[in-house]
Amino acid sequence: MTDPRTGYPTTGEDADLLARLMAHRAIGKAPRAELEWLIAHGTLEHYEAGLMIARKGEPVEALHIILKGHISHLTDQGGIWRKAVDWREGDATGLLPYSRLTAAPGNSVIQEPTDTLRVAREHLPALPIECPHVTAELVHAMVDRARAFKVSDLQVEKMASLGKLAAGLAHELNNPASAAARSAQLISQALAESDAASRAFGAADLDARALALVERVRSVCGAAPATSVLSPLERADREEALANWLLDHGADDALAASLAETDVTLALLDKLAATVSGDQLRASLRWVAAGCTVRGLARDIERAALRVHELVSAVKGFTYMDRAASPEPVDIAKGLTDTLAVMAAKARAKSVSLTVDVPADLPRVRGLGGELNQVWANLVDNALDAVGDSGRVMVTARAEGPRVVVRVIDDGPGIPAEVRSRIFDPFFTTKPVGKGTGLGLDIVRRLVDQNDGSIEVDSEPGRTEFRVAVPAAG
Repeated sequence: MTDPRTGYPTTGEDADLLARLMAHRAIGKAPRAELEWLIAHGTLEHYEAGLMIARKGEPVEALHIILKGHISHLTDQGGIWRKAVDWREGDATGLLPYSRLTAAPGNSVIQEPTDTLRVAREHLPALPIECPHVTAELVHAMVDRARAFKVSDLQVEKMASLGKLAAGLAHELNNPASAAARSAQLISQALAESDAASRAFGAADLDARALALVERVRSVCGAAPATSVLSPLERADREEALANWLLDHGADDALAASLAETDVTLALLDKLAATVSGDQLRASLRWVAAGCTVRGLARDIERAALRVHELVSAVKGFTYMDRAASPEPVDIAKGLTDTLAVMAAKARAKSVSLTVDVPADLPRVRGLGGELNQVWANLVDNALDAVGDSGRVMVTARAEGPRVVVRVIDDGPGIPAEVRSRIFDPFFTTKPVGKGTGLGLDIVRRLVDQNDGSIEVDSEPGRTEFRVAVPAAG
């Protein structure tokens, strides 16, 4: 039998399918003739759970109008497949009108028994002419799909950046935290020794002239850390010289380790030995060394706590924690410094020289500080991946006309010419399987665009330069 209005053959199955299309959330209100055209040029397909109807990298060959069921789209995120979007009854997926999609960006997997009306690729060019109302609705679906993928991609990259940040921060915090814990454990023992040394020193009954000289030695010892940084060999030589002096004067050579960390000189000790001797000298030296030890441990704890504070401040500055997500004047210099602080552990692990060169009078830019810092972190992270051990990564920022230009330069092997035009494409990566999502530079480009900026790259063997230009504030 043929429908007199459309000329398309009708059957009982077609009538049932037409009823299901008319109940479809997205296209159900389209004219009946358009729905019948879809029926005439499509096939009703049934898929069981677990079937993959699209595979990453393979051509997308059809439009699927979902009549029943559940389909999930999974993307490869650093070797782990995660759900990016779900489609259910009333949705449409696959090759949509006017879409430039050629290959699937991920895997589309049937989650429960699903029915779709499948319209093959060869019929889609006629769809805008034959079914304008359906086309309009599917274009809306395509826009929604693009938005969902964009949100998912941004979330993926934010989580990846957070993971890198957490790993670097954990490594950076471990050293000062361990130092503080170690010094805190030692300071109890040092205080007990200081108490015992104070009692012995009090019992030595020194006269006023000797007390003044001992106090002078102790003030040199405890006033500040040593003014010069000694190499391990130089420090060993100094400690050996002090130990020999102590033995020559009948004192405990174990005190040399504490005195070696200070600016106390052998000449000053000679003056002390010329004034007091015997038990008085030994008690005086013990009291001086005990004070040096306690003050040194206290300084170590203070330095460790300050380093932890600096790292936490850098992370808060990097993420713009507790700040409104609206454009504002952004201090690029601080953002770059904070970024390098949280990336320093990775650089040290590869013995890479990581430097930043920013003039003091660099103007601020107007934008979202957290997003810009994510741009710097991605570019620096890629540069660290690109260079070999003992390589160099340099970050510079300069005002150039009405813009501030940030350059991230590395001395790695460069980006091959044949892939250079594709590095900003979604899901494209030159890293080994499981090492990259292919989203980093795509996200960088989007974030730069959102901040009214531009990004360019020049690359040759031994030098790759990414340039990000952002409008200066005001």
